[in-house]
Amino acid sequence: MKIAFIYDTAFPWVTGGAERRIYEIASRLSNRGHDVHIFSLGYWMNTGEFSSKKIIKHDGITYHSIGKPMKLYTKNNTRSIKEALYFARCILINAKLKDFDIVDCQGFPYFSCYTSKIKHRKNLVITLHEVWNDYWYEYLGKLGIFGKIIEKGIFNLTKNFICVSQLTFENMLKNKCPDNSTIIANGVNIQEITFVNPSKEYKDIIFAGRLIPEKHVDLIINAISKVKKVHPLVKCKIIGNGPSEKYLKQLTSSLNLENNIIFEDFYENHEKLYSEIKSSSALILPSKREGFGIIVIEANACGVPVITLDNNMNAAKDLITKDNGWIIGDDSEQLSQLINNIIEKGIDNNQRNLCREYAKEYDWNHITSQTEKFYLDILK
Repeated sequence: MKIAFIYDTAFPWVTGGAERRIYEIASRLSNRGHDVHIFSLGYWMNTGEFSSKKIIKHDGITYHSIGKPMKLYTKNNTRSIKEALYFARCILINAKLKDFDIVDCQGFPYFSCYTSKIKHRKNLVITLHEVWNDYWYEYLGKLGIFGKIIEKGIFNLTKNFICVSQLTFENMLKNKCPDNSTIIANGVNIQEITFVNPSKEYKDIIFAGRLIPEKHVDLIINAISKVKKVHPLVKCKIIGNGPSEKYLKQLTSSLNLENNIIFEDFYENHEKLYSEIKSSSALILPSKREGFGIIVIEANACGVPVITLDNNMNAAKDLITKDNGWIIGDDSEQLSQLINNIIEKGIDNNQRNLCREYAKEYDWNHITSQTEKFYLDILK
């Protein structure tokens, strides 16, 4: 098959759940003999290795730059509509999609779905990482009505939909029940994670992800300030960057937590991330909104349980059982008590083994096989 993935950003130059999913599936499909391409804004063109190159070959995937990189977020920390419109226009002008057997466009940022349909009318697949419905009003206020209309419209573009979680699937059904839709989860590289050694630097708690308001990292910082009163040497590492980074560092400083909370940028290779997770007692994902939560499975594969929030827009909570983590309310006091308990009692080997067993169900090789079959069934 000749397959095209459409998304405005690309891994490993931009790190996020959707970018990672595309890369992991695309590289494996390429290894299986398929001709795989990614059409994106050219974030790699700013690097030394691929400077000014519009088309590159990386890990078996052909990357096409169809436009210049733009800022993804506004001053209000919301996704840039200007950037989304620009990317959609770039698809219309620069993406040659006619000869592809399958075009898999990521549902967000929406406008690109419409122009992908114009450029490839036959076998368009839309992969949905989230469906917001009424959450649009919380995100944009009264202007949310336009986001809701644009989101609802994509369900008329094709009959082929992949949802990455049960929550996303259920939210899709509130709009329409497409003729050909399925759930194919995100995954992890079990074999790679297994052979990574833990970092020598121990942390009680770790977070990894984009520093954006929806990730609600301030909850961790406020909880650590309470934990410090009981355990003055508590250690927390926050890995990532994003528009909320300045605010979070200021909050840390205002609470005198500079010796307890360490900030680090995203790592260039994910083996380093796995090493850091393995030397932690627990990972916290305090997202108010999450389409899936790959980091939950990655942490479990490292033998580390996960704490996440009981929020109706947080699909990560559906990945948590009594064996592999905890679901809590949006309450820094409750979180601090749980961290205190983890520090005092530790994580036993039985729970760590249960975490690893749970993660095996989400190996990327299995996820790729499911995706490959979905594509082939469309062609049949």
